Amino acid sequence: MKVRKEVLWVTVVLCVLGAVSCKSTKKSASKTSNTTVSPFIDGMSFSRVALSSNVANTGSAKIKNFTAGSSNLENAALWQFKYAQLLDVRVESVLNMQLFRFIEDWWGTPYVYGGKNKNGVDCSGFANSLLAQVFSIPSGGSSAQLYEKSKKLSNAQIREGDLVFFKTNGTSISHVGVYLVNDKFVHASTSSGVMISDLNESYWKKYYVGGGRVE
Repeated sequence: MKVRKEVLWVTVVLCVLGAVSCKSTKKSASKTSNTTVSPFIDGMSFSRVALSSNVANTGSAKIKNFTAGSSNLENAALWQFKYAQLLDVRVESVLNMQLFRFIEDWWGTPYVYGGKNKNGVDCSGFANSLLAQVFSIPSGGSSAQLYEKSKKLSNAQIREGDLVFFKTNGTSISHVGVYLVNDKFVHASTSSGVMISDLNESYWKKYYVGGGRVE
């Protein structure tokens, strides 16, 4: 009888210890989860603050050890994952921090004809600002003027930072964007403001004229 009581007490103690250990483990796991899961990646936030803060905190430090030939994704910054998904490319190919920081900072800026700032910008105003600030190419003029002074490129020649032109009015050059990669370009659209679009979308494919490079 005494042996049975001792066994019973040992069993109770083990159960209590197990419950405490389990509860502690859950707390630890929960704490770890809260510190490692990033809403920036989960929600793919397009807020201007998201990329700016992540570039400042992790981008500049990590990109030094992360190149196009790198296979270690641990060295990639959060903004690289975000824009890799938007552009449908490999993370290790998204390396131009200055370019994507600029895009993030202007993302969603409404279209305003003749506008040149973040209160409102038109397609040529945005393209000229991007060329000047990201690629140090002093430029200016409307989309038609940019087309006239640019070196014409075939689709195979277009590279990041080149311009893409459209005749959305059906008769003359009336819209311009900046080419990124994988047929994607960034521009100030009349409907959604600054955004990324695809040259293969039916609308843009219909009015696409070609690429150009301002030198």
